[in-house]
Amino acid sequence: MPDKYFKKIIAAKVYQIAKETPIDFAPILSKRLQNTIYIKREDTHPVFSFKIRGAYNKMAHLKHAQLKKGVIASSAGNHAQGVALSAQHLKCDATIVMPVTTPRIKVDAVKTLGAKVVLFGDTYDEAQAHALKLAKEKKLSFIHPYDDPDVIAGQGTVAMEIIHQLSRAIHAIFVPVGGGGLISGIASYVKFLNPKIKVIGVEPYDADAMNQSLKKKKRVRLDSVGGFADGVAVKEVGKETFELCKKYVDDIILVDTDEICAAIKDVYEDTRTMLEPSGALSMAGLAAYVKKRKVKNKKLVAIASGANMNFHRLRHVSERAELGEKREAIMASTIPEEPGSFLKLLKVLGKRQITEFNYRRGDVDSANIFMGMEIHDQKEVKQLIQKLKKHKIPTIDMTNNEVAKLHLRHMVGGKSHVIEHELLYRFEFPERPGALVDFLHALSPHWNISLFHYRNHGTDYGRVLAGIEVPPEEKKKFQKSLDELGYKYWDESQNEACALFLT
Repeated sequence: MPDKYFKKIIAAKVYQIAKETPIDFAPILSKRLQNTIYIKREDTHPVFSFKIRGAYNKMAHLKHAQLKKGVIASSAGNHAQGVALSAQHLKCDATIVMPVTTPRIKVDAVKTLGAKVVLFGDTYDEAQAHALKLAKEKKLSFIHPYDDPDVIAGQGTVAMEIIHQLSRAIHAIFVPVGGGGLISGIASYVKFLNPKIKVIGVEPYDADAMNQSLKKKKRVRLDSVGGFADGVAVKEVGKETFELCKKYVDDIILVDTDEICAAIKDVYEDTRTMLEPSGALSMAGLAAYVKKRKVKNKKLVAIASGANMNFHRLRHVSERAELGEKREAIMASTIPEEPGSFLKLLKVLGKRQITEFNYRRGDVDSANIFMGMEIHDQKEVKQLIQKLKKHKIPTIDMTNNEVAKLHLRHMVGGKSHVIEHELLYRFEFPERPGALVDFLHALSPHWNISLFHYRNHGTDYGRVLAGIEVPPEEKKKFQKSLDELGYKYWDESQNEACALFLT
């Protein structure tokens, strides 16, 4: 079978529409992970994804009469664009059935390429079932996104280029896995030429159909799949792709959302390209594999499979990237509700870069602080928690608490019945190490802080919303202290939003 696919890959008609994509050395990642890392830039295709290869190869093999009737496909986005562009090139009609949950950027891209879009179902599987029904009714040729020999062969040309570009001195190639088309084509080609090169699939924990299928030695249909890496959100892998992966794939690595976000950031720092979640999946797996297997001084390749990023997801990616790289820890500390407690906490924390600091006074005796800070490794977190506890500051690690990461960090606040004479001020100060500590040090000894909300957003200026309890007779003194601080500030005590939700 490998020689069958080897021949099909060699003869693929991909280059009638696509060009060989570059393979970039990743210097920053290589240094950090202590391996020689390359990124195969499949995001540089006109449709920003490798899917053009398989779609065009399949359609180029259709008879003229079939093309004249038109083609249909089901896709969450990238395969759709591949089919649409191929149809435009081959001058045939194309209908694409997409889940209603598909990011708008992908829907619009398909329409721009001239294809008809039908939105149906919440998942890829529902969209596929509808597409197959329409294909039968209208006698259209169904272009499968992964479980088709011509599609697999088209995707396999990625491996042909990698071997040509890097020679055979490769330790492993990391490939994102959805239905299995890309990894099947790559593995078939690589194992025919050089069985020593490892081919390693990467899947999200919440969409690991291939992983479960290989473990149970039969195709497993998942009840549900996570939608963050929507390009690989497939409940069941293909029949042909499963057989090929069973024979030629060396391993499957699973990663979580935070690791994918970290990989998006990693690739951006090396290439200035913003990959979509499924496009960065292989890099997340590569990093996890290196750490888990303690691999060093090897030549490793990750497939950057797509860059159709929904812009609005960038907020989430930014929030979670540091957590995925294990460079940020989230903790909750409890301190006495008394003057000097804040400063004591900050002194124990030392010179660490604080990324988040949220607090709202709600109790007479104690205060709960939500904190984020930069770290080097998990060992440092344990040591810090032990140090805080030694100073009688109870602290828990919330880095892996999904509710804390997704929701609670945005919910620290609200109205309080134990606060008197509260003034609300918004501040800006230069974002540099120690600036937050200096700010609190200047403010807290004189007046009680009743609310504090700070988050480092990577900008030049730190932004804080603070509540301070100031008796009426001390307002002039307080105003003088604010002026002496030297920071920009705005009085938000009469802000209608604050009145509704805080005071």
